[in-house]
Amino acid sequence: MPLSEHEQRLLEQMERALYAEDPKFASSLRGADPRTHHRRRVIKASIGFVVGIALLLTGVIGPYIAVSIVGFLLMLACAFFALSSLRQIPGAGDLTVPGRPAAPSGGGGRRKGKQRSGGFMNRLEERWNRRREENGR
Repeated sequence: MPLSEHEQRLLEQMERALYAEDPKFASSLRGADPRTHHRRRVIKASIGFVVGIALLLTGVIGPYIAVSIVGFLLMLACAFFALSSLRQIPGAGDLTVPGRPAAPSGGGGRRKGKQRSGGFMNRLEERWNRRREENGR
């Protein structure tokens, strides 16, 4: 479930305060960019794919059928690994960086049902916030 705008603002304020108070600790908590991790996986899979091609050709040229089968299976596994890693790379607007506003939620026009439910959830959240304010909490 995505965070509401109010929750996103609170989270951004807490992140900025943490970075201002102790930048070294905050950077150690943040960790590496997930896009870098997935790109590294794609590069490793590409190298494995090239090695698979080399094994496949070696098996075809020489009388080593088992080597060509292993090369083909390696190519297949690396292609699957690379494609699954490519799908997991978040877009540039998906990550929030302290000091920068978060990307607006909603997105493309493909999922109109999600947009309607977002309005319903926003109304429920507004009601919840009003009740909390009325009770003095």
